[in-house]
Amino acid sequence: MTEYKLEVTTGDREDAGTWDHIFITLFGTEGQSERTELDNFGIDFATGTTGNYTISTNLSLGKLLLVKVEKDPALILPEDEWYFSKIVVTTPEGEAILFPCYRWISRGELVELRGGRALKAFEEDHPMLIDHRKQELILKKSFYQWTTLAEGLAHINGFKNVSELPAEVRLSKSKETEVENVKREIGIELILKGLLGSKEQWESIDDMKNIFRWKKTTMSEYVTEHWKEDDFYGSQFLNGVNPNVIKRCTELPPNFPVTEEMVKPFLEEGSSLQEELKKGNIFLYDQKKMDGIPARVYHGEPLHVTPGLCLLYVNPENKLMPIAIQLQQQPAELNPIFLPSDLETDWLLAKMFIRNADCIDHQTVHHLMKTHFLSEVYAVSTVRSFSVIHPLYKLLFPHFRYTLHINTGGRISLFGPDGSLSESSFDYEGLKELMRRSLSETTYSSLCLPENIIARGLESIPNFYYRDDGLKLWNIINSFVKAVVGHYYPSDSEVRKDTELQDWISEIFTHGFLGNTASGFPASFHTVEEVIKFITMLIFTVTGQHAAVNNGQFDYSYWVPNGSLLLRQPPPTTKGQSSMKTILETLPDVDVTVKIAATVSVLTHKYTDEILIGEYPEERFQEPAPKQMMKEFQAELSYLSEAISTRNLQLEIPYTYLNPTEIENSVAN
Repeated sequence: MTEYKLEVTTGDREDAGTWDHIFITLFGTEGQSERTELDNFGIDFATGTTGNYTISTNLSLGKLLLVKVEKDPALILPEDEWYFSKIVVTTPEGEAILFPCYRWISRGELVELRGGRALKAFEEDHPMLIDHRKQELILKKSFYQWTTLAEGLAHINGFKNVSELPAEVRLSKSKETEVENVKREIGIELILKGLLGSKEQWESIDDMKNIFRWKKTTMSEYVTEHWKEDDFYGSQFLNGVNPNVIKRCTELPPNFPVTEEMVKPFLEEGSSLQEELKKGNIFLYDQKKMDGIPARVYHGEPLHVTPGLCLLYVNPENKLMPIAIQLQQQPAELNPIFLPSDLETDWLLAKMFIRNADCIDHQTVHHLMKTHFLSEVYAVSTVRSFSVIHPLYKLLFPHFRYTLHINTGGRISLFGPDGSLSESSFDYEGLKELMRRSLSETTYSSLCLPENIIARGLESIPNFYYRDDGLKLWNIINSFVKAVVGHYYPSDSEVRKDTELQDWISEIFTHGFLGNTASGFPASFHTVEEVIKFITMLIFTVTGQHAAVNNGQFDYSYWVPNGSLLLRQPPPTTKGQSSMKTILETLPDVDVTVKIAATVSVLTHKYTDEILIGEYPEERFQEPAPKQMMKEFQAELSYLSEAISTRNLQLEIPYTYLNPTEIENSVAN
């Protein structure tokens, strides 16, 4: 008799174990084993355990090809899903072969696992595996289908709600419970305080400080005290939650007629606007893409979103200061240019309307569209195009953890007609139009941070920690990706003949960027360098970029006066008419304010089952080389974390969002 030793691991997730019967069949080049039940004395398949079993055959099965796993019900027990992590099979010849699974298996389900080293399709050499791979992709393409959210937007997965999602891409039970508990705790506190549902206006700004008793951070408290200050206002364009919107200005737009006389008092003594433009010290925020999008009707009256322009200046103290604001695109008598020397509340109102537009742009475009929705495109394309044995599937799949669940649910709870974003000054149709316009303008280079920074002329602007930390993180990711991709693609010809890789990028180009060749996104790959660059961008987007636009939301938006999704009153059209009473009338009512605060609290809560960038707890690679590359990746991330932490000790406002200890491995929040 010939013996095969099996190590069968049950995951350590909540309720991962099972009482059901588990059967294994081994398939090799020389035959197959008997269907064998795995049954030791005592309890099998308990959560977080590894069981050892033996399957005996009359003769060697040759090279092992597949492991078939079946789950049959135990007598009279209800449905009992099993989270099956992996099997390691040791052959009679002493070779240990990894067969990863890492998914839930339901009663009566049959799963066939591929094991051994990662393989591209053209490297398959056995008819059974060639056919198995073909059938696997046919099945996945029929199961994971595309649908449209709206014309002109990136396509989404075809599951209508989270209950339809396969268990392998849903939230863990523990996280689902934790999310609901967080929402419940917040809701109870707001109801007991009489805040939720209150249509009253705030009586004073200070009343907003007590929305939550305990849910505050050092940074949210800092924002509460400094939100009116111009230097703090300017710093948010660099190190707040929307750091990709300003650009160096070398010539004023013709529709923004700022004069020397207007801004001379705010420039270095003896300098001029023209000189500062030439020096590269002037920057522009321009929200022209919002122009003409109708705002929603609120209590019978239309709201207002200002597609404004803000001119910013790096002063001799290296602080980025707002020096002029125009709230509409076209200059007019009733569209004055507001200045820091205006009445304090006039200037404050102008800044608030710029921030209102920026908050909507941040949530809709830079957070939802450019991280969550694009991550979904990458995720669906990955599961549809790559076999689980493909090296790029093994590399990328961990970076899509919870993505489909978060997005499918978020399109109802956050982005839908009755979602949290419906509390903004745009309605659902307006938000979709903003997203539509933004996608049509999105370029490949804009998602590649080094090119993005250069294109916006921000290479040397001081105190830009998003840039500093982001470029270091980009380079670390790039080195890791270069090592892994180079290991599996030693030449450009291997890229060109990998049909699954070409299908993958074609799906992304078609469903994510709607075949827009002007965007610069690749529709196919020709070289190894092209693959490395694209995967670097992808991993950076779903890890670092998402952290940069997500993790600071409570810090900067809990204090709603600093940036509100909704402002109730029209923007000022004249000067000298405002007061703090105007500010309070313009800010959202109590109910909307606390809903915004609650939303950013849920979105930025640190959940206990997080997996950080560089952590790959699921063992998917058999080969030592990629495992070593992961260790080196983790080491480089650790060095970056130490450097950022040391730097932050010297800063009044630490920038923490791109510290690897704060970055999840996917858009998991």
